[in-house]
Amino acid sequence: MESFTNFSVSLFKGFIDSLRGVTVLLYLDKEINERALSRSPNKEAENRQKNIKVNQESKVLTRVLQSCALNGGIFWFSILIFEYALLPGVKYLVSVVFGHDPGVAHSVWGWMQPFLSMTFRMIWVLPLFLLSKLVNSLWFQDIADSAYRHRRGRPQFMSSVSKIIADSLFSLLVQALFLIQSMLVSMLPITYIGELLCLTHLCLLYSLYSFEYKWFNMGWELHKRLTFIENNWPYFLGFGLPLAVLTQIPQSYIISGCVFSILFPLFILSGNEATPVLSSDYPLRLFSPVVALSNGMFRVVRQSAEAVTQRNR
Repeated sequence: MESFTNFSVSLFKGFIDSLRGVTVLLYLDKEINERALSRSPNKEAENRQKNIKVNQESKVLTRVLQSCALNGGIFWFSILIFEYALLPGVKYLVSVVFGHDPGVAHSVWGWMQPFLSMTFRMIWVLPLFLLSKLVNSLWFQDIADSAYRHRRGRPQFMSSVSKIIADSLFSLLVQALFLIQSMLVSMLPITYIGELLCLTHLCLLYSLYSFEYKWFNMGWELHKRLTFIENNWPYFLGFGLPLAVLTQIPQSYIISGCVFSILFPLFILSGNEATPVLSSDYPLRLFSPVVALSNGMFRVVRQSAEAVTQRNR
C-alpha cells in the first residue's frame, strides 16, 4: 500500500510539474530583465547596460513565440491550407471541367491527387520540416540556456570538448534506438499492453528530452541521466505524460512533430524549474537494452577503425 501511495504521489507530482512551464513563461523574462538591470554599475551606464543585457539574456518568450509561429503559424497552417482548401478546390475544378463525364473526372482526380500531394511534400513539407528541426534545436538551446543561467548561474560543462561530443553522439544514438524500441513494444499482440508500454517509453523519453538541457549544463554524463530516470521513473512517467498524449493524438507524423515543437519549449522551462521526487525502490531499466546495444555498436566501430589504422601503418 505504501509503495502504491509513493507511486501515485510521484506520478501526480511529475504531472503537475510538467505544467509549470506555462506559468514560468509569464514571469521569467521579467525576472531576467530586472536582474540584468540590477547589475548596472551606475546610473550613467544604465541605458547602455539595459539594451545590452536584455538583448543577451531575455530570449525565452521571444524564442517560444518564434517556435509557435514557425511550427504552428507557417508549417502546420500551410499543411491545413493544402489539405482542406487547395486540394478540395482543385478537385472541384476537375469536376467542373469534366462535369459531362463523372467517370473521367474521377479518373483524372485519381492520378492528380497523389501527384499533387507528393509534390507538395517534396517541395514544401520535407525541406521546411528539416529546416524547422535545425532552427528549433537552436531556439530550444537558447531557451534552456537563458532559463538555466537565471536559476543556477553559469553552466558546469563536462571536462573536455571530446567528452561533450562523445556524450552528445552517444545520447542521439540511445534516443533513436529507444524510439525504435517504443515502436516495437507497441506491436505486442496483447490488447492495450503494447499501447501502454509504448506510452510509457514515450513519457520517459520526453522527460529525458525536457531535463537533458539542465542536466547537461550541470555536467551530468548520459549514464547518470538515464540512471536517474530509471530509478525515479514514476515521477518522470507523470512528467512526460501530457506531451506524450498530445503528440499521439494526430495521425500524421508531421503534425505530431509540429505539436511537439510548439509545446516542447514549455516543458524545457518546466524541467528547469522542477525538483524530481526520488523513489528508487523499484528501478525500471527500460533504457538498459538500448544502452547495451549502443555500446556494442560503438565497440564494433572502434575496433574496425583500429583495424583499418593498423593495416595502413
